[in-house]
Amino acid sequence: MADAKKVYDFLENAKTFYLATVEGDQPRVRPYGAMLFFEEKIYIMAFGKTNATRQIAQNPKAEICAFKGKTLRIECRLVEDNRPEVGKALVDKMPVLKPALGENGENGVMYYLADATATFFQMMESVETVKF
Repeated sequence: MADAKKVYDFLENAKTFYLATVEGDQPRVRPYGAMLFFEEKIYIMAFGKTNATRQIAQNPKAEICAFKGKTLRIECRLVEDNRPEVGKALVDKMPVLKPALGENGENGVMYYLADATATFFQMMESVETVKF
């Protein structure tokens, strides 16, 4: 899973990434920053009971985009994984979230990226594509 770690490191370095979901036939995009590399998977967190979590429940296909010198675009399917150890790992990594998420992240929804294709671009040219 070296490819997943490479993608995670890019996201971590970029700090902010943008998650695109679908509501009916309308794309919805929002900034995110809570991410975790756990059990060789990239996880993102959404606060529970939001438009994003409802949209993902209806259609788990998503795209993520980030920029840091290069552009990274990830096509993926988001899979919910709300085991307490995943939420706790995120809270341990990002303690600033603890008041909002709770001790074990119980107020958030954790998703890992599955069936993912990540493409790095520089100046409109595809530089590298990895699947994980």
